[in-house]
Amino acid sequence: MDSTMTQTRSKGWSISLRSIGIVLAVGVLIAIVYGYITNPAVTTAVLASSLRQSTPLVLGALCGLIGERSGIVNIGIEGQMLMAAFIGFLANVYTGNLLLAVLAGVGAGALLGAFLGLMSIGLKMDQIIGGTVINILALGLTSFFYQAGLTTEGKLQPISFGALADIPLIGPILFNNPPITYATLILVVLVHFVLFHTRWGLRTRVIGEHPSAADTVGINVHMMRYVNITIAGAIAGLGGAYLTLEAVGSFERAMTNGRGFVALAVMLFGKRTPFGAWGAALLFGFATALQTQLQFGGQIDIPHQFIGMLPYVLTILVLAGFVGRSRDPQALGQPYETE
Repeated sequence: MDSTMTQTRSKGWSISLRSIGIVLAVGVLIAIVYGYITNPAVTTAVLASSLRQSTPLVLGALCGLIGERSGIVNIGIEGQMLMAAFIGFLANVYTGNLLLAVLAGVGAGALLGAFLGLMSIGLKMDQIIGGTVINILALGLTSFFYQAGLTTEGKLQPISFGALADIPLIGPILFNNPPITYATLILVVLVHFVLFHTRWGLRTRVIGEHPSAADTVGINVHMMRYVNITIAGAIAGLGGAYLTLEAVGSFERAMTNGRGFVALAVMLFGKRTPFGAWGAALLFGFATALQTQLQFGGQIDIPHQFIGMLPYVLTILVLAGFVGRSRDPQALGQPYETE
């Protein structure tokens, strides 16, 4: 009886969430159409900014979902992105080569991912504590070694696809972006394909659900977790490189500004799927772009502190009420002991 009531309540909750999602989607679509009719330039700018603002969130969410699908909780995304941003910035300062700087940032993220693997897989440390160690380590090291006044050789510039970029509304949003933004869109499709349509993806999901069963059929659980968490760290590193090499062109202390934690909310909102995470990140990116437009556009006389709260209030609302009952992988957060 209790089980039936629980299932009915869960189904009703799922339907209500779906209804809320449809209403929100329709409302946003109507707002976009109205905004484009009344002020096409501002609407296009806000939507283009939404895609770019969502880039580090998507990359952080991909990092988190690859780890959690493998059975490893990664709350160190913030630290991985921050360290990658710093290393990428230094590489750009001292080499003047943006490609090498991006690779340095990706490498820094991968190293921290491997370090998290060492703590959670090799040493069997509590994974929450391991992620916290990475966050504190990255914040401390980057603050200590940061030197004000360093200048770079510039940042990554948008790549325009000619006539496609001139298409009204769609062109400036999709076909006139810097390289890491394009790479993020490709990664969303690639991670989805690998995770759900390849043998590697199947094994990844199995070791996150039933690692003992995977071990029984000859899958090296520890090795797969090591490789996956390192790859996930590299993706987070690309998100960090985006901040200093594409978005800003410089480095500031704690410049990730909580994006790694917002990426976790994005991952949960997206039900640990790449396309779901991308859609959720666009929502958060839109909130950030709207915040910037309201803050500097001068259309509404609201204290800037309240406008700056928009993305974080949205994060709290998502975590508190709109995520629903997202089912965790059964072996999530549990170190695997070989028999």
